[in-house]
Amino acid sequence: MAEELSAARDRQLVRRIQGGDEEAFRSLFDAYGPSAMALAARVLRQAHLAEEIVQEAFLSLWLSPELYDERRGSVKAWLMTMVHHRAVDSVRREEAQRRRADDLIAGFRDETDDPSDDIVDTVAAPGERAAVREALDALPAEQREVLELMYFDGLSQTQIAEKTSTPLGTVKSRALLGMRRMRTELGRLDR
Repeated sequence: MAEELSAARDRQLVRRIQGGDEEAFRSLFDAYGPSAMALAARVLRQAHLAEEIVQEAFLSLWLSPELYDERRGSVKAWLMTMVHHRAVDSVRREEAQRRRADDLIAGFRDETDDPSDDIVDTVAAPGERAAVREALDALPAEQREVLELMYFDGLSQTQIAEKTSTPLGTVKSRALLGMRRMRTELGRLDR
């Protein structure tokens, strides 16, 4: 009986949201936001991504409440399904991005020597440390941080991802892009 009353109340709140009722939206968010966050966090294992997913799902509710079809289930089930689907899609996107970055890096390594050899050779050459520092300073902060942690602190890309709370695929992309920019900057400095 209580569950039926709750479901009826939720359906009424969705109808009120269709009319632009912010209080009805807040009521549904208060009721199901914590559960949605727990579900997203379980799937994503990253709090900031889970928050984004929950925000997207509830924004979808706010913008398109008419998409809810009470014949297909409760409001809670609909919201949790939206959160779950978005979270799974996010994981799949991250995995695809990671695979693309790995493939790109593997292809780059096949085409060129290991970029770390270039850094070691350049740093070891007398009088060129300033040029390397200048080239590093020209990089975006995220790329510079990854390269400094890799080459000056000796951290692996996995360790950098853990230390900076950044996805591994993003760390790999930043390392690759940073090395390419370093090469370009050092080439300009040689002229």
